[in-house]
Amino acid sequence: MTDDNSNKRLTRRNALRIAGAAGAASLAGCGGSDGGDGSSGDGSSGDGSDGSSGDGSSGDESTDSGTQYSTLEVAHWWGEGDGLEAIQSVMDAFKEQHPDVPFDENLIAGGAGDNLQANIRTRVQNGNHPSTWQAWPGNNLLPFTDANLLKDIGDSVWSENSMEDAYLQGVKDAAQPAGNYVTVPLNIHRINNLFYNVEVVEDAGVDPTSLETPSDLVDALSTVNDAGYTGMAHQTGSPWSSFQMFATVLLGETDAETYSAIFVDGEVDANSDALESAVETTQSYLDYIPSDAGSISWTEANNQVINGEAAFLHQGDWAAGTYITNDLTYGEEWDHVTFPGTDGYYALNMDSFPYPVNNPSPEATTLWCQFVGTTEAQEIFNPKKGSIPPRTDVNTDPFNDFSKDQIEDFQNSDAQPPSVAHGLAAPPAVKSSLESAISSLNSGASAADVVSQISNAY
Repeated sequence: MTDDNSNKRLTRRNALRIAGAAGAASLAGCGGSDGGDGSSGDGSSGDGSDGSSGDGSSGDESTDSGTQYSTLEVAHWWGEGDGLEAIQSVMDAFKEQHPDVPFDENLIAGGAGDNLQANIRTRVQNGNHPSTWQAWPGNNLLPFTDANLLKDIGDSVWSENSMEDAYLQGVKDAAQPAGNYVTVPLNIHRINNLFYNVEVVEDAGVDPTSLETPSDLVDALSTVNDAGYTGMAHQTGSPWSSFQMFATVLLGETDAETYSAIFVDGEVDANSDALESAVETTQSYLDYIPSDAGSISWTEANNQVINGEAAFLHQGDWAAGTYITNDLTYGEEWDHVTFPGTDGYYALNMDSFPYPVNNPSPEATTLWCQFVGTTEAQEIFNPKKGSIPPRTDVNTDPFNDFSKDQIEDFQNSDAQPPSVAHGLAAPPAVKSSLESAISSLNSGASAADVVSQISNAY
């Protein structure tokens, strides 16, 4: 992809590449169904044209400042709860700073993010895509960069607000999947957490801080089970929970370099022994999950931790919100450790806002992307969302004690490997095939068979 991508048009050929390459996706912590409507391709409040200039600007909005802006359409899937409040607070702050920018919030909720992604694919084909949209960064965006459909924003955005200096390398890598910056991360959710009920583990005689390897956790789960509790709160009805667990086990049994070689670079056959070991360890955990794990959600499984029926939960840091809303005291009633074997790593799941070429509102979209990358926007969004900022120079005062601990871990981390279960490490089509392999893992397939399916995914 070259620096003059802004002069490329969203041709039907390129659009069809997007439609064919972009597979099913599931939002972190949701495990939603495939697909979504997205068929009408509407929802745009802009002029819907291909634009008359190389960058797609229609230039039909006059403002008091004399600058002309077309309507900025920002599409996202945060339809309820903390996510909706968080993104609307950011939008309100942006509109206060830029009252002369016509603004359209386009909420496309449902389908665990699939509805939005299907809508984007359809609108790309129809040539009326929004100014920007919520998207996982990293290799999730490769179908777009392969088709030269995202603009290089290194100079226009990443050179502003000391962004490059304020982001760690793992985040910067995810923002430039094809070698140049095309998107701006707004938040980070950590994947390699192990939460636990303090009273349960103490009653069972287990010390979570002593667990050094993923295999140590197997022994702890057995001890908890013998004490009369469920070892691991977990669901298997959707593959994503076991997918992120398996990837975290692999990280804990190997290292960040091996993890990336497998999931980012697709070097599966050269690392088959490590993969088989991770499959076997993960399947050992499944001996200590709820008996109805196949029919419950992760939140229903987590209720067992909250109610003192289960000891552990492996989950992204969004799980902390459930403990906080249930008025459990951090460090006394619930706590967490870094997943055994992954000390020094901060496994990333992120949301970002890319800049598409032939943009219907180029100047306004640049302003939006610049704002998303500021400490102000990230300090507004993340305390409400329960995530942490990608920037390392934020004020931590607005954050709760758990998030402050996460921020400290992030800023002191040795590496920030991208989540494969949530779209950052592998392109959508590969991720979809990997989910099928994890379904086999859940069903008790042999480690060799699961690894063979993983190999075939690449």
